Order: sequence, then C-alpha cells, then structure tokens
Amino acid sequence: MSPRPAQAAAPGEPLLAARDLQTHFELRRWGFLRTGSVRAVDGVDLTLDAGEAAAVVGESGCGKSSLARTLLGLHRPTGGEARFEGQPLARLRGAALKAYRARVGYVQQDPYGALPPFMDVRRALEEPLIVHGVAPRAERERRIEAALEEVGLAPAGEVWGKYPHQLSGGQQQRVVIARALILRPRMILADEPVSMLDASVRVEILELLRRIQREHRLALLYITHDLSTVRHYTDRVLVMYGGRIVEQAPVEALLERPQHPYAEALLAALADPDPANARRERPVPGGEPPSLAAPPPGCRFHPRCPYAMAGTCDVYDPPALGVGEGHTAACWLRA
Repeated sequence: MSPRPAQAAAPGEPLLAARDLQTHFELRRWGFLRTGSVRAVDGVDLTLDAGEAAAVVGESGCGKSSLARTLLGLHRPTGGEARFEGQPLARLRGAALKAYRARVGYVQQDPYGALPPFMDVRRALEEPLIVHGVAPRAERERRIEAALEEVGLAPAGEVWGKYPHQLSGGQQQRVVIARALILRPRMILADEPVSMLDASVRVEILELLRRIQREHRLALLYITHDLSTVRHYTDRVLVMYGGRIVEQAPVEALLERPQHPYAEALLAALADPDPANARRERPVPGGEPPSLAAPPPGCRFHPRCPYAMAGTCDVYDPPALGVGEGHTAACWLRA
C-alpha cells in the first residue's frame, strides 16, 4: 500500500489549512545586493475540508498556479504556514514529504506536456506505484486497470500500450486524472484542467472530476480563470487577485451577490448568449493586473476599481471582512 502520514488531523480540523501563506521569488542577486522579489503568493488564508470542492479563480498572473505549487510542496513558502492533516508542509522532508505527495493528486493544465512521451500509458501509471513501493506487479496492474476504467478508458487493455501522441487531448487528460488517482489520495489539485481542451470535451472532463470527487469523498481544489464552470462543479469560490484572496463565499452567494469589485468585473466578463448583448457594452475595468514585483500600496485592485476612495483604498490594505455566512470580502466598501 502507499505510505501514509504519521499524524492525522484533529477532529474538526480542515484537511488543508493555510494562514498568511507567502511565496516570493527572488528576481536577481548581485553579490549581497538583491534587486527585489516577485510576491506570487502574498498572505493567503484558505481552508479545505475533506470531501469539499472549492475553486480558486482569477486572471492570468494573479498567483493561482504558484499557490497550487506551494500547496503541492513544489515551492517552499517564504512565510506563513500551510497544514495538511495537521502537519506543517514546510517541515516535511524525505519520507514524510513523499508520503504527503501520495495523499495529494495533481492534474496539470497541459496533458500532453504532463505525460512522458517515451512512456506508454501503463508505464506512466505504474511509475508512481513503483516509487511509492506498491507491490507485487499484479497489484500494480490491477490498480492501473481500475483507474483507467474509472476515468472512462475501458477496456484498459486497448489503451495502456499506447503512447501520449497516439491519444486525443481528452484521452490524455483522462490518463492524467487516472495517474492522480492511482495512489488513492485524499485531495485532488486540478490546475486549469480543461483550458487546453476542445470545448466539446471540457464538460466531459469536469463532470468526470466532479463524479470522482463525490464518489471517493475527495477534497478538490480547482484552479481556473473561468467563472462559468464553478457553479456546477464546486461548492465554494475563492477569488484571487495580486497574490491575495480578495473574496471567498459559497458558490451561489458569490455568483448572485459578489461583494468585491474585482469579482463583479469577472462576472461581467462572462459570455452570455442573450441576443441583446450584440448592442450592449458591458463596463469592464481598464488596465492590467498589478506587477507582483512592485504591487501598489493599499488595496491592490484600487488602480482599476471604479469605486476606489482616495486616501483609503490607495493607502490602507483592507482585511477580509465578513459580509454573510461563510462570505468574506477584502474591500473597504464593506466596512
């Protein structure tokens, strides 16, 4: 069987919890002189319960993928803390880190780039089983066959001898999902899992992830820039901007009553099949997301915000303010 962490989370404690999590990347160093850093994740608070599906949404460059890689243990946090099953991720080393990675499945954005081109499907799925000491070989083959059939690639014998270039994009992503499940994790982290796929395949892959998440009671953290998909596939939404979480709420509450101007802007940009839109211009904030190497003072959205208050929003950083049950927004308008 795959390794397990030595310590489980206390009763009532979230499966995953981050407090003031920071991941900064140094730009360049000249001897003892540092030229600055990119604050990709800059003070993120989040929780994820067992069996819960949550989405992190935001524009490209807001820090979503850096947050995902930090939670996977691929980046060491610069500050703050993240805990999984009660264990601080920054302290995991060696066997403990290996055990943690067996508990968290990762679904990458680009399925073709995620699969080794020199490995057939069976070998690509067997690799994590070998690394984590699953034996004998008959058990590995049983798990591979079960995983492929669970993601809709049945019969498995027709697929596992093929190489990635012999599969369609949807089939490749199903293999990536099967690999994420092969070690029986407790959490799946899916980083833009459908952005590289045809529109006709996206719904199938999202439905597959949601079904697997519910059947196995997995925690799912879904990273996306597309708010139109979160209503059907997640329970809660966290809106990220400038390396920070600016709003979080149950999915229906956020889609119906967004409390942060940035969340309003994301919703206004959604495609709507209403014919009247051919003659309607929607207000969209101008400008670009801030540079994470030199973020603006105060609220990071204030240079683009139509409601910004001089002397407040451009000076003071707003805290996360409660605006409803399970609903917070980091905006001075809600103070």
